[in-house]
Amino acid sequence: MGLRIHLDDYSSPFSAFGSIFQPIPRLEQRVNEVEQFYLTASKKQLSGSKCSLAVKDKDKERHVASLKKQQQDASRREAAAAKRMQELMRLFGTILRQITQHKWAWPFMQPVDVEGLGLHDYYEVIKKPMDFSTVKNKMEAKDDTGYKNVREMFADVKLIFKNAMKYNDEKRDVHVMAKTLLGKFEEKWLGLLPRVAEEEKRLEEEEAEAQFDMQLAQEVAHAKMARDISNELYEIDSHLDDLRDMIVQKCRKMSTEEKRKLGAALSRLSPEDLSKALEIVAQNNPSFQATAEEVDLDIDAQSEPTLWRLKFFVKDALEVQGKSSASMGGNNAATTTTTTTTGANNNHPSNNNTNKRKKEICDAIAKTAKKKNKKVSPD
Repeated sequence: MGLRIHLDDYSSPFSAFGSIFQPIPRLEQRVNEVEQFYLTASKKQLSGSKCSLAVKDKDKERHVASLKKQQQDASRREAAAAKRMQELMRLFGTILRQITQHKWAWPFMQPVDVEGLGLHDYYEVIKKPMDFSTVKNKMEAKDDTGYKNVREMFADVKLIFKNAMKYNDEKRDVHVMAKTLLGKFEEKWLGLLPRVAEEEKRLEEEEAEAQFDMQLAQEVAHAKMARDISNELYEIDSHLDDLRDMIVQKCRKMSTEEKRKLGAALSRLSPEDLSKALEIVAQNNPSFQATAEEVDLDIDAQSEPTLWRLKFFVKDALEVQGKSSASMGGNNAATTTTTTTTGANNNHPSNNNTNKRKKEICDAIAKTAKKKNKKVSPD
């Protein structure tokens, strides 16, 4: 959403400021969002898995769909995976029924009656009791207490027999029954295991692919956001330029005395600020060569907008220079320090060139001013 500001619609330039700066808080929020995204993405890239890198190399030139479509695709993949997992659980349920129908399965159908059997140390030996009725309840649960995959089901059934073998001595009947059923159960599990492993691998690849696709879609969305922010900031900057020019246009004409003071103030600028001042002149005067070896700056020949822009710039620049001098210990101390520093570095080529450049420009301003004075003075 770009700006739609027309300065002609406002009674004064200053009334346009509110509309220009109104989107700034929103832009700042979006900039922070983009920065946070790329910061997080950078950290993830440094600690990324080999699987995700493999997907990236494989699909790096694939078309990136919209973020919304990626979310829809992820939902469809999850639904399909859940359906396949239900089929595996159904097959596992068939194995479980075969085991529970065995004549030796009865001791494991319900939780161990610890109090009734006087097994006072049972919970000291067995940390996680398990039985077939508990497994069945978890298989039928519709909430988060249910099994998420077949591996969890396999682990609990195996735990039933392992607990019985751990608590009971090898010579006891329960130990022998549990060991026998465990062998039969693991034999049947081996027949289902290839399909389980295939599904797990597929889920892992799909999850990595989905994460990568989502990352790409987010990158595209945030890249677009960054472009939009850049365009809006450019538009704001353009409006500010227009507004500045409008304000300058509405300024009164500069007097001869003010022009004289402006010329004197230009000579007090630092070489860097003086170059910037010349660039201001060049912006509205394409024929003016700000970087030429010999500069002829005619203050009287400049347009009113240029003069007022120069005045505003010179005023700000000299204030900054004054504050800088004050921070060095006062104006007098600063002057002494500057003089001493200049003398110490007088032979440095860069300082010589800069000072020479400033002197040439200041001489040109003074020379032009003298020419003007001669024209208006009687012989």
